[in-house]
Amino acid sequence: MSSRPAPAPAVHPGLPDLHRAVTGWFDVAARDLPWRDPDCSPWGVMVSEFMLQQTPVARVLPVWRAWLQRWPRPADLAAASTGEAVRAWGRLGYPRRALRLHAAAAEITERHGGRVPAGHDELLALPGVGAYTAAAIAVFAFGDRQVVVDTNIRRVQARVVSGRGLPSRSLTAAETRLAEQLMPEEDALAVRWNQAVMELGAVICTARSPRCEQCPVRHACAWVAAGRPEPAEAPRGQSWHGTDRQVRGAVLAVLRAGRDPVPEPHLTGPVDVAPGTVPAPEVLRALDALHGLGAPEEQRRRALDGLVQDGLAARGPAGISLPG
Repeated sequence: MSSRPAPAPAVHPGLPDLHRAVTGWFDVAARDLPWRDPDCSPWGVMVSEFMLQQTPVARVLPVWRAWLQRWPRPADLAAASTGEAVRAWGRLGYPRRALRLHAAAAEITERHGGRVPAGHDELLALPGVGAYTAAAIAVFAFGDRQVVVDTNIRRVQARVVSGRGLPSRSLTAAETRLAEQLMPEEDALAVRWNQAVMELGAVICTARSPRCEQCPVRHACAWVAAGRPEPAEAPRGQSWHGTDRQVRGAVLAVLRAGRDPVPEPHLTGPVDVAPGTVPAPEVLRALDALHGLGAPEEQRRRALDGLVQDGLAARGPAGISLPG
């Protein structure tokens, strides 16, 4: 089987049919997600976009609901400490997103009257909001016609239009131009198209096991027509066990488990509890999990120093705690 991709046309030849097929499938098959509800606030959409970065929907859902119940407006989050934001982030991973979302909430409160701005440029100026996130909020919260290109959309484009098994590892200008060419002119349909293509990539046109038999555009797919050639670059799984990221997560779990500072030696060396200072049971369990990793002291100290440097932990006279 050849691994050479089929040549990509300038634009898909049957755009109206493609639009109808994909959005029609989405109307029937879309997952019922709370941030897609017409009554969801722009803030709710914004929180979902931060949380969904590199994180599956199933893990995001309970945290998103708890977050919006606790902080239903940007001002509510801005009034909380950064430490509480990190604590509420739980085990979603990449916890610096919690700090960035907190900073964005403060900016929205101070400069935009507590309302998420609708303009793409204003969104892009918020802390932690990059090109994709600004476009996604503008599209999904305000119905603006913006080019949204996430990993799922890139994969659908690569296969259906360009005949490649997978897109390149980094977003290219050509992919962005193609996404613009594929978008409907009408604002409302463009929003629906972005949602539908993203969903198609998430649940049908997946990276490792695409369900082509259930795809609404399989008969127009250049990749299928080319015999499903192998991708030029195979997907790389992210290592986890034994990494600094794993140790950082375990250290942060200890800090989230309780309210009192944790003595630094408990995190970097053996736990030697003095009489009358036994940590709470949930903290002890988190410490057991940290030490159960078998990470060397040097790695635990490096992970702790990195958390402090990133603003996710703070050193104080009594030990290490969450910031703020």
